[in-house]
Amino acid sequence: MASVLLAQTGPLTAVAAETSTLPGTASDEHRRGPESLADLAEKVTPAVICVTMKVAAPRQSQRGLPFRFGRRGRSAPDEAVPGAPDQADRDLDGLDDQDHAGPQRVPGAELATVGSGFFISPDGYAVTNSHVVEDGDVAEIRTSDDKTYTAKVVARDSLSDLALIKVDGRNDFRYVSISDKPPRTGDWVLAVGNSFGLGVSVMRGIVSARQRNIPQISAEGLIQIDAPINKGDSGGPSFDMDGNVIGVNSMIFSPSGGSVGVAFAIPAATVRHVIPQLRDKGSVTRGSIGVTAQTLTPDLAEGLGRSDLHGAIVAGTQRDSPAAKAGLTRGDVITSIGGQAIQDADELAKKVRDMAPGSTARVGLFRHGKESYVSVTIAQLQSRETDARAPTRR
Repeated sequence: MASVLLAQTGPLTAVAAETSTLPGTASDEHRRGPESLADLAEKVTPAVICVTMKVAAPRQSQRGLPFRFGRRGRSAPDEAVPGAPDQADRDLDGLDDQDHAGPQRVPGAELATVGSGFFISPDGYAVTNSHVVEDGDVAEIRTSDDKTYTAKVVARDSLSDLALIKVDGRNDFRYVSISDKPPRTGDWVLAVGNSFGLGVSVMRGIVSARQRNIPQISAEGLIQIDAPINKGDSGGPSFDMDGNVIGVNSMIFSPSGGSVGVAFAIPAATVRHVIPQLRDKGSVTRGSIGVTAQTLTPDLAEGLGRSDLHGAIVAGTQRDSPAAKAGLTRGDVITSIGGQAIQDADELAKKVRDMAPGSTARVGLFRHGKESYVSVTIAQLQSRETDARAPTRR
C-alpha cells in the first residue's frame, strides 16, 4: 500500500499512513520519500515571495455568485482543440473571495489579487503567473522574512500564464534555479506558495502525470501534481529534491473551490523558453499557420479507410492565413510538419508555435485518400485576449 498524505486546509497537517513492506521492493524510506523536507524548505523558501495586486472592487454586488478564482484574458493558440472542460468545474487561484454588501461600489474599495512568485536572480527578477499581475503594472511583494517591496511588472505572457516582475534596489536576494530536465511521474515535489494569503507555506506531493493538455485553457503540456495547492499559491514554485524549480503552480481542478489534490504546474522547459524573451524584448515570439484543428480519433481514421492514420484534422482555416494560402481546407489531415510526425492536435499546435515566423515548413497531408505535401510559410502568432471569467461552484 503506497504512502497516503492527508492534508487539511487552514493549519497544514500532513499524516503519512503506515506502509507495508512488499517482497522485492525498495526500502520503506525510499518509497516514502525523505522523512523530513525541513532542510530543503530552509534552503528554498527565502527565494519565494507573496505577491499582491490591488484591484478595484466591482460596482455590482456578487452575492450568491462566488468569484471564479483565476486568470482572465488568457490567449488561446489558433491551433486550439475544441472541447474545453466546464469552466465552473475549475478553480484557479487569484482574486480574494469577498462579497460586497451594497449594489454600488464603495469609494476607494479594493480587492486584492493574491498570489506567489520566486526570485530567479539576486538583483530582484522574479517569476509569477500572468493572471496574478494582469490588473496593473506594480505589485507589492513580501518575502519569507516578512519584508515588503514594490515590484514592477516587466512583461506578461498570457498564453503560457507566466510573468516577469522586478524589485529594484538590492542585489543580494536569495534565488533559485530552473531545472534543466523534466521530472518523472512519481518523483517527489515540494510546492511553496502563499496559501490563502497567510504567507509562505510548503506542501509535499508527487508528480502525478506529465504533459497534461487542457484544451483552450493552457497552450502548454502541464505537470500534474498532488500537493495541496490552494488559493494564493498561483505563481509559486514546485521543487525537486535538489531544490531546482520543476514547475510554476498555475491552477487546480476542483468542484468545491478547495484543493482535491489535482493541481497543475507550468513545466520548467516552458519557463526557460518564455522568461528570457520577456526579459530581453518584453514578449514571446511564436509561430502560427492559422488553422483550427482537432485530433484525428480512431473512429475518424477508420472512416477515412486508414486505421493506422494519426494526426490533426483541419476544422477550419483563418482568412488569408498561411494555411489558407497553402491550400489547406476543412477535412485535411495534417500528418507531419517540418519532417516531424504529428500524433494529435496538441502536438501540431506545439510544433507550430516553436517554429520561427518567416520560416517555411513542409506539411504532410492526407486528403481524399492520398498523401501529399504543401509548403507553408510560418506567420507570427498574435495574442488574442479574451474574457474568460466565470463563476466557480463552492
